[in-house]
Amino acid sequence: MTPAFDAAAALRGGVAGRAHAWRFVRDFAAAWTGQPLRDGDGSPEGELAAAEHGLGTALPRTLREGYALLGRHADLTAAEDPLEPPAGLYVDDGYDGGALVFRRENQDCASWGVLMDRIADDDPPVVVESADGWIPFLDRMSTAWVELVLTETLLASAHRYDACELPDDLLPALEAGYTRVDLPDHPLWASTADSPLRWYAAPGRVLRRDGLGNHSWVHAGGQTAAHLDLVRAQLPGSWVR
Repeated sequence: MTPAFDAAAALRGGVAGRAHAWRFVRDFAAAWTGQPLRDGDGSPEGELAAAEHGLGTALPRTLREGYALLGRHADLTAAEDPLEPPAGLYVDDGYDGGALVFRRENQDCASWGVLMDRIADDDPPVVVESADGWIPFLDRMSTAWVELVLTETLLASAHRYDACELPDDLLPALEAGYTRVDLPDHPLWASTADSPLRWYAAPGRVLRRDGLGNHSWVHAGGQTAAHLDLVRAQLPGSWVR
């Protein structure tokens, strides 16, 4: 049996750069999917080179490395707000100076990108096009890869995912039973009222809390169905499923 993975322990102190991000992604993927990442899970070098040729610029190192590691692994990158394939990378001129878009909401309601004036950075900040226009998302691409994998994996499994509106009286149970993951607060593109997003974890369990107070929702995922059942038992709210 695969040991229960603790995302909060693996990210204690935050994402300490590219190498830490890739180590987390590898360990999390192996635990959550039951399979280690393989060579075929990454985007081929030819696709990345063709994308750079078409864009007329090299990709930021962290963006390129992420594609090479897991660009074709749909369970980790394409459940809700999918990663663009290398051929789909494009520059959106709606942001002053332009933004290289690498991820889009599944109904094209939002986009995630890297500012073109930071394109030469190894690990540049990421912005998101929200209902309020382009706004800061996370301060480093390496952290954005971790968030992408957590979000897409959380939402990828129908039988290991659930959500509920979190009553205020259950917040102490959340904070007592789960450790805050050391990721910065970041916005939900759809609504500032449902921001910030905060992550919590315990062995075998990952939770994303959207918003604060009366606007708080919890999205929960389990490494197994039994782990998800444990979340429901610990937080007995009105779970959607």
